[in-house]
Amino acid sequence: MSNFTVSDTFPLAGRTVRRMGYGAMQLAGPGVFGPPKDRDAALAVLREAVAAGVNHIDTSDFYGPHITNQLIREALHPYPDDLVIVTKVGAIRGGDGAWLPAFEPADIERGVHDNLRNLGLDVLEVVNMRIMGSVHAPSEGSIEKQVTSLAELQQRGLVRHIGLSNVTAAQIAEARRITEIVCVQNHYNLVHRDDDALIDDLAGKGIAYVPFFPLGGFTPLQSSALSGIAQTLDVTPMQVALAWLLYRAPNILLIPGTSSTGHLRENLQAGRLKLTGEVLDELNAIGKPGGEV
Repeated sequence: MSNFTVSDTFPLAGRTVRRMGYGAMQLAGPGVFGPPKDRDAALAVLREAVAAGVNHIDTSDFYGPHITNQLIREALHPYPDDLVIVTKVGAIRGGDGAWLPAFEPADIERGVHDNLRNLGLDVLEVVNMRIMGSVHAPSEGSIEKQVTSLAELQQRGLVRHIGLSNVTAAQIAEARRITEIVCVQNHYNLVHRDDDALIDDLAGKGIAYVPFFPLGGFTPLQSSALSGIAQTLDVTPMQVALAWLLYRAPNILLIPGTSSTGHLRENLQAGRLKLTGEVLDELNAIGKPGGEV
């Protein structure tokens, strides 16, 4: 059985990034709230990611809040010329750690300035407008006001490029009538595949798709079929799940998060995993109705 091949890179915001990136959310404390248990370990993960060739880091100032951006600045500033930091606005954290929507123009501008300050930047390369929807799934409704607010900050030179997070196809179309959209970040993984058609549509438009919860998020993927394939390949199930995403479509960029350098290395190794057509057929079947789990 011949091996398929996948590209290592994809265009993002006029730059070329490696498709295996890093998500900084897990560097904050439990529940993505408060400081990390081991600050030095968090800094080490960031430095090792960049040293290993990662040039796409996903973050937000509402992670912590402020914590992950401050860690990124301490670990990596001044930033490498090829590093693309993608952040997001659209939420704030309550005193109890609750995730609260922040959709008014003043909220969006405050979020941009918070990201600028804590990352130590004069302009943000990419900002995703995070729509709350039903938290981890989108819901229909106009996002014109939010995208327009962010586009105005782009015109003022505070933001170079705009993306969307947790959105529907209709909302993407609405946003693209206002400004260029360079990436979409939605919930998607081997078993949660509601965005199959959307991914293919965005690929045709050259727009990056960045799945959040690529390994299941707070409920890690569990599949007997996945585990069996991983055992055959002598790798972990999570490495197979990440590799499948890279094969799924050329515009998928991965940002798996971790606070462990060992886990980081495992994730990055998934980018070199070769999957045969037979294995891909088995994996594709997992996400279909009636597929084995």
